[in-house]
Amino acid sequence: MTPAVFPLPPLALYVHIPWCVRKCPYCDFNSHAAGPALPEDAYVDALLADLDVDLPQVHGRPLTSIFFGGGTPSLFSARALGRLLEGVQRRVAFAADIEITLEANPGTFEQAKFRDYRALGINRLSIGVQSFQGDKLAALGRIHDGDEAIRAADMARAAGFDNLNLDLMHGLPGQTLDDALADLRTAIAQAPTHLSWYQLTLEPNTVFWSQPPQLPEDDTLWDIQEAGQALLAEHGFAQYEISAYARPGRRARHNLNYWTFGDFLGLGAGAHAKLTDPDGRIRRTWKTRLPKDYLAPGNAFRAGERHLDADELPFEFLMNALRLTEGVAAADFPARTGLPLAGLAAGRREAERRGLLLPDPERLAASPRGQLFLNDLLQLFLPDDSTPVRGPAG
Repeated sequence: MTPAVFPLPPLALYVHIPWCVRKCPYCDFNSHAAGPALPEDAYVDALLADLDVDLPQVHGRPLTSIFFGGGTPSLFSARALGRLLEGVQRRVAFAADIEITLEANPGTFEQAKFRDYRALGINRLSIGVQSFQGDKLAALGRIHDGDEAIRAADMARAAGFDNLNLDLMHGLPGQTLDDALADLRTAIAQAPTHLSWYQLTLEPNTVFWSQPPQLPEDDTLWDIQEAGQALLAEHGFAQYEISAYARPGRRARHNLNYWTFGDFLGLGAGAHAKLTDPDGRIRRTWKTRLPKDYLAPGNAFRAGERHLDADELPFEFLMNALRLTEGVAAADFPARTGLPLAGLAAGRREAERRGLLLPDPERLAASPRGQLFLNDLLQLFLPDDSTPVRGPAG
């Protein structure tokens, strides 16, 4: 008897480029200060060899999006990224409307370089601004100033990027409500199509964790959140995820794939992936973390993998889906996990009783209160024998 074939979700690709000019004190990503010369060619060779290992997981699907993250991917030349994109496309089909995003930092901008990126087919740029105010940028260890951030946005548009995200933080050391709103107004004035506006958090294994700065009080953080959301809405940025705001039609498709439990390949040092097998089993994989080890001759690339148990899937699905302000269709749960929707019934009843989940049988969506207390909401869907874990709420 032929085994049933599970309907596979869309497939995206994440490429991790782990080098940056300088490690920021708040950053817990797998990033490393670059030396005098980046090993571009060797790293591209390794990325393509890494993809060759992962090709059996593609199962004929085209890539709907590609995201170059880091680190600072814009440290790589257009020549290197072009060779990589060409190699990827020889191996995996691209959807006709593929979204290709490159993360960049203002201190790495050169007009000709970014024009060349656009000519490669990279059609979305995400600029890590964090703040436009000099004292805040210095506190964050950033290498650019506010004027450079504004020039970066100007150069991005001049290079042909009409789909532009700005990353902006709030809750910064010494930040007032007026400071935070001034940053938002400056960002809005740059005419981005998307804003990622998120609160600074102190993460383990960072300088800020061991040497914490003085952050705003909770009342100030709440005022910033409320006033900032109102300002963004006033200027036509609709919130569709905890920290994501977009002009109409400009939601980040790559990130939406994560939040709706799509599949993604992960290439590069420390990259993670989520992949669905034809029998419906879901696996998480992760790659060799340190760049020197990733580049070592004979490296197997994949450092580990595990299949998710059935009782883990409700939490895994919902910790992504419930970040979306509109949630997802209830039918997406069985479609993406292979589990019956009835398996969520007890958790849904309790979440609705507490006012954390909207009482809509057709959707899985956090209430406004649930969005504020997302960790509490997610705990209701943990396996019975699990220790409570930190959810993705920010």
